[in-house]
Amino acid sequence: MNVVYFFVCLISCFIGAISGIGGGVIIKPILDSFGDMSISEISFLSGTTVLVMSIVSLKKSLNKNLKLNIKIALFLGIGSGIGGFLGKYIFQLFSSNFDNSKIGVIQSIILLIINVIILIYILNKHKIKSFNLSNYFICLLIGTLLGVISSFLGIGGGPLNIAIIYILFSMPPKETAICSIFIVFISQITSFFTTVFNKVPNFNINTLLTMCFGGILGALIGSNISKKMDNKKIEKFFLNVLIFLIFLNLYNIFKFL
Repeated sequence: MNVVYFFVCLISCFIGAISGIGGGVIIKPILDSFGDMSISEISFLSGTTVLVMSIVSLKKSLNKNLKLNIKIALFLGIGSGIGGFLGKYIFQLFSSNFDNSKIGVIQSIILLIINVIILIYILNKHKIKSFNLSNYFICLLIGTLLGVISSFLGIGGGPLNIAIIYILFSMPPKETAICSIFIVFISQITSFFTTVFNKVPNFNINTLLTMCFGGILGALIGSNISKKMDNKKIEKFFLNVLIFLIFLNLYNIFKFL
């Protein structure tokens, strides 16, 4: 199965690096659909892979001097770090009180709702007013909310980051993707250390290394292709990813029930 995990992470992080969704929002539901690992194990492996992927993507992006509003990204990132801690704490509470299938259903339903709402938004974006917020306290609160959701779901970030940054900060797609990856990085590094200092689930070290290697390779390929795509192509790419995720989460909900 490690070969399968490698390609899942490679393709997911390739997509994540281009669109800014981090990769975990694809890795997590695909591993859920396989049904051969616990929810805690999947969340840890997925989150760690996305953390490694985000580091590679950020390094590649910053080396190319791609535009990023550092102050807004920083406060969103600090908030996501706080949210990463809170989200992992909430996940551990759920793990102590519910079995795998119930947690899987809850996570899949939340992901489905988020993806459907964002799909509706993207299709009607031209009718919806966007804002250009610059209040750092609000950025902190928004980052915290995003961190809680991504850490609890074990997805690293996902389409929610993209949509919120689009709506509230009016960033163009390329800058939005970089900002989202930065938020993913901060929330996942906090979530990772929270897990390490509390309770690390049982996992196969070879599987983790295989997934991380796939994530790194996918991030490198995705970052190189992203610089050749214009904003319109990235937005269309993101829309197709959303549609795929909606069907994947529907499958997982019926599987867990």
